[in-house]
Amino acid sequence: MLRLFAYGTWSDYKKNSASLLQLVPEQVLKLKQLTVLSMAETGKVLPYDQLMQELDVTNVRELEDFLINECMYAGIVRGKLDQLRRCFEVQFAAGRDMRPGQLGNMTHILSSWLATSDNLLLSIQEKIKWADTMSELDKKQKKDYEDKVEEAKKLLSLKKLHHSRGTLTSEDMKNYSLNLVE
Repeated sequence: MLRLFAYGTWSDYKKNSASLLQLVPEQVLKLKQLTVLSMAETGKVLPYDQLMQELDVTNVRELEDFLINECMYAGIVRGKLDQLRRCFEVQFAAGRDMRPGQLGNMTHILSSWLATSDNLLLSIQEKIKWADTMSELDKKQKKDYEDKVEEAKKLLSLKKLHHSRGTLTSEDMKNYSLNLVE
């Protein structure tokens, strides 16, 4: 019975009911909820026909009432009932105990997820480094541009000052122009 409630389903109980204790209504409800969780583990779109067969439910109304009142309101699953397509689209399902032999697969899945996360982190760090470099380059170009604008302003004010006095030589103009071009 412990294994049945740890990772079994309502179908498992029905197959072995002769060798198991009779369940009280609360245990039947719990085992049917656990059956929905097991089904949600393997697929995110659960057809009504499959659910009705696994849960021993005879009509769609009874199935939808069970999914809403006994599963969604209980917080063990979240999803959308699609009456048109006759399916339950699972968005969230609580976890169940792992069956013997599932640990190796879970370790592989988590290792793969960790490697993907590490690669994603490296990619993000490289993009941040590139963005910082581009920002510094942009700041340098902006400062250079501002320096040239200031130089041009000085040249114009110097030109205006010397022009009014008549003391600016062509050599002075050439020196200031060369600074602006650089």
